[in-house]
Amino acid sequence: MEESVMESGGVSGSGARPGVAASWDSVTAALMSPGCSLAERQLSDSLGLLCGQGLGQLLAGWLLEVLQMRLSSSVVPEFWSGLKQPENELEEKDRAWVLLTTFRTLLDRLEPFLVGLERLGTWQDAGYGGLCGPGLRGLQERAYTIIRALLLFSPSPVLQEQVLEFYSRTFSVYINQEGEGEDGGEVPDGPGGGICPGCAVPVQRCWCQEALQQLRELSHILSKLQLLQWVSSEAVTSILHRLIEQRMEQHCRGEYERSFLLEFQEWLELVLGWLSKVFVSEGAGEDPGRVPSPPNVSSAQAAQPASPVLKQWRLHMHQFFCRIYVNMRIEELFSIIRDFPESKAAIEDLKFCLERTNQRQQLLTSLKSAFESRLLHPGVHTSDILTVYISAIKALRELDPSMVVLQVACQPIRKYLRTREDTVRQIVAGLTGDAEGCSDLATELSKGDPVTLEMQDSDEEGNDPEDWSPDPTDAVPDKTGSKRRSSDIISLLVSIYGSKDIFIDEYRAVLADRLLHQLNYNTAREIRNVELLKLRFGESHMHYCEVMLKDMADSRRINSNISEEEARLSEEEQSPLSLSAIILSSEFWPPLKEEKLELPPLVCQAMQAYTHRYEKLKAMRTLSWKPHLGSVTLDVELEDRTLTNLTVSPIHAAIILHFQDKSSWTLEELSGKLGAPKELLHRKLALWQQHGVLREEAGGRYYVMETGSSKEKIERGVMLIDSDEERDSNTTTQSEQREEKLQLFWAYIQAMLTNLDSMTLDRIHSMLRMFVATGPVVTEMDVNELEAFLQRKVREHQLMVSAGVYRLPKAN
Repeated sequence: MEESVMESGGVSGSGARPGVAASWDSVTAALMSPGCSLAERQLSDSLGLLCGQGLGQLLAGWLLEVLQMRLSSSVVPEFWSGLKQPENELEEKDRAWVLLTTFRTLLDRLEPFLVGLERLGTWQDAGYGGLCGPGLRGLQERAYTIIRALLLFSPSPVLQEQVLEFYSRTFSVYINQEGEGEDGGEVPDGPGGGICPGCAVPVQRCWCQEALQQLRELSHILSKLQLLQWVSSEAVTSILHRLIEQRMEQHCRGEYERSFLLEFQEWLELVLGWLSKVFVSEGAGEDPGRVPSPPNVSSAQAAQPASPVLKQWRLHMHQFFCRIYVNMRIEELFSIIRDFPESKAAIEDLKFCLERTNQRQQLLTSLKSAFESRLLHPGVHTSDILTVYISAIKALRELDPSMVVLQVACQPIRKYLRTREDTVRQIVAGLTGDAEGCSDLATELSKGDPVTLEMQDSDEEGNDPEDWSPDPTDAVPDKTGSKRRSSDIISLLVSIYGSKDIFIDEYRAVLADRLLHQLNYNTAREIRNVELLKLRFGESHMHYCEVMLKDMADSRRINSNISEEEARLSEEEQSPLSLSAIILSSEFWPPLKEEKLELPPLVCQAMQAYTHRYEKLKAMRTLSWKPHLGSVTLDVELEDRTLTNLTVSPIHAAIILHFQDKSSWTLEELSGKLGAPKELLHRKLALWQQHGVLREEAGGRYYVMETGSSKEKIERGVMLIDSDEERDSNTTTQSEQREEKLQLFWAYIQAMLTNLDSMTLDRIHSMLRMFVATGPVVTEMDVNELEAFLQRKVREHQLMVSAGVYRLPKAN
């Protein structure tokens, strides 16, 4: 190198070395000593000499190496020792001052290097003296990387603790001044108002303004050293997360009836004001950062000028709020659904936030678990389960118009309802307005929507192909999206069983009970319900119900005609009993319960006379009486009192009429007269005992109580209902009808096994379908039900099974 210098410089070796050394000293002094008075010409010559000798490119490396050595030897140790507080330094204000002073000192120590780097970078950018290199930006990036690496390589927790404390206090001060103490979580309670809500010290020692000034100065220092994001981000994130969680708990937890999105948006703008002071020097004046605005938020409120850094923080806060809000509402979703539609505002907020987070699967898992633990167990009545399910349909349809959430989350409810024997009856009771506290189904039915279930089950979409949109990925692939969205509450309940025939049969049974329990022929309400159900299920399916209602109208007319005919007879020819009947077309009514009951001769004579007159009105037709059904109105005359206008069941009336012929009876005697079991009669006699008409004495004999106390008087014109009749139905239940149909299957199975000796389960099922193809029950029995029925017959020793093959047992 020495020879090269000599040749290029044209001077002797002894004269070149002092020239290069002097030039190096001059240039480095100009870089490290801002007050150095070096002439422009002399500086240019020195740089030219160094560059001519290939030494100009070493300046940047030398300066960065000196910076690294100074940081390692003195600056970094001094920085961390400065953060250590004296033991008597306990005041928060003093700790803030220590933090700021430490960063001031750091800036002072690094200022010469930063100035030198800036000057060297400027020379390189301008090509001053032939100097070349990475330029100002490149030098600064390398220098700041060295500073961060050495200063924050293994930071002490004391730095983050002090920064977190300082930012928390300045946030409290800022909110107190700008937001008028809006954030309740940061305002301490002070006795008598003597404590400043911003800095939490007595008002006389308030340092709020000083804290804000310190915040501005610290932000400028950190920005100048490019440490702002590295030092502040963790503390700011921790503060914002904590404040959002606190605010959520204080304002949103358990509150479902109002929206919080607009309120949060306003609070977010306030917080961004504080963030703009924290990141004051980070590129202010850029385009505004925008986040999706919630409903009812004006564009002026939703956006304000922000730097790229503030834009990132706005998006981060918005995302964190949405995630925390969704987490909280997922925990409360069961209660929100239960309170719907009062909780509609919470559903709308949840929908807005859920669209911006990836938490659908979390919601589905949590909601299914909540349903199973809080709703689907034997302690909850079926009507309450249906009420929650209907609320879930309404709420989740609002939350997810595609109804995928409803379909997936409510699968456990639908599966559980299929195991409840009274589910169908409760649904039908809700449709007819008979269910207590459940008016949603009756209201839904009264809308009179002409869209029938056949139209909803159709495979033809009939929609514009351009309006098609794919189902979400978590959709259950059993229905198309349009079918799922078109399903209303009633069709969703009907689809629990997959067949509307079950509901129509159950409604026939409910309608029959209502008609048979009436004491008059008023069917206006039932006619209305049938007409509405025809819109849902189709006219053909409701034909039987229309015939039942027609029977009631015909019965009224026939009774009127027979009564007029009796009125024209003389008193001797008239029956002592006034009899009216409901005449049923047996093929169209559901099966009625059969009970043996022999009525007194007087009643039988009146029934025969009524039948004779009916046969005269309706040629070629006769009546088959159901003596155990109906009601009887009678007067009971006792020695000291008369019970008038009592309405009881036929068996109660038959019992008391026999006491008119004889004052005492035993159960065996009554059972022989009435043809009813003694157990049944014992229960029915209890009604007359409770009302002081009969008493039981030793030996099981019943006597009439001719005299009684005033407490045993019965009001005039009351209906006496036995306790076991309050919920009694005149029609057979679904399970009873099912058992009758299974016995029909059993006859077929016995015949098949007699002829074929042995058969497998699948073959029995297929042959049953073939032989009973026209029956209404074939589609209702699947292989699993048939297997359960056959296993029951095996346990009853009426069948034998071996290796899956069934056969009849051999006769002994």
